[in-house]
Amino acid sequence: MPPELILAIVLAVLFDFLNGVHDSSNIVATMIASRAFRPPAALALTAGAEFLGPFLFGVTVAKTIGDEVAQSSALNLDVIIACLAGAIVWNILTWFLGIPSSSSHALIGGMVGAVVAGAGFGAIKLQGLEKVLIALFASPLIGFAFGFLITRLIYFIVRNATPGVNWFFKNGQFFTALGMAFSHGTNDAQKTMGIITLSLVISGYISEFSVPFWVIVLSAGAIALGTALGGWKLIRTLGGKFYKIRPVHSFSTQLTSGIVILTASVLGLPVSTSQVVSSAIIGVGSSERLGKIRWGVAQDIVTAWFITIPASALFSAGFYWLLKLYNASFF
Repeated sequence: MPPELILAIVLAVLFDFLNGVHDSSNIVATMIASRAFRPPAALALTAGAEFLGPFLFGVTVAKTIGDEVAQSSALNLDVIIACLAGAIVWNILTWFLGIPSSSSHALIGGMVGAVVAGAGFGAIKLQGLEKVLIALFASPLIGFAFGFLITRLIYFIVRNATPGVNWFFKNGQFFTALGMAFSHGTNDAQKTMGIITLSLVISGYISEFSVPFWVIVLSAGAIALGTALGGWKLIRTLGGKFYKIRPVHSFSTQLTSGIVILTASVLGLPVSTSQVVSSAIIGVGSSERLGKIRWGVAQDIVTAWFITIPASALFSAGFYWLLKLYNASFF
């Protein structure tokens, strides 16, 4: 492998690892806040399920990310390296600040910024980009609506139950958490698979866009490891700053998020786990009363969602120009 390809793969694995660190909060925060699981057990359970997810539900999302956003003639390893560098810098910055922004948005923004800097806006496949953006921005609205409706349905079903029903909601999270972790591993690890496979095609290492088995193992392992280590600042944000989460809230949030993310994965649509889970938490709380939500925290997260794509695009464009200056100076 040429050094540029190795660097692209290393950066893709680093992005995948940071995605796991970033998004571990989305999966385990409500489990921990509702006292269903202790933190080490929650992270270990989630990491194992995330590793298995891509092997169980295919690689359709990887093909969307790697083959439908930019013209292949406009892509080279400098574009891929700049894309990943911009997304990584944004992820580290938001992790440091404790903001649950979207790694998916950062990756798409990074790709658009690097491609536009390298070949102009005409190199973007508008139909594919539209498909990705619709999925990314519609999924939180769907997460909110499903969270609201599922919680209302649950309350209707258990309206005559004794307080002992909390035992079901607390222990039932073992299954809802597994489902959400499977769906997260399926959707998010595939984004890295798409980038690595695209790099292999660009460099001529493989002749067509077909995800090699070792790429699946590498991507699944990196995101699982990141999840196992956990992002504690983000866990605190999602686990308690919206409102006091009880077992029924956690159960409803995980059920909602798992359904939305897994459905998107099967359809080949890349969605943001951060967005879906955050909006599901808000939808679940709003089903009781709107005043329950600390809307200032929600506003900060929504703001991060909207600035992530342009911010990561600018970072990636900057990295691309630096790479061109470096190449012009030394080669």
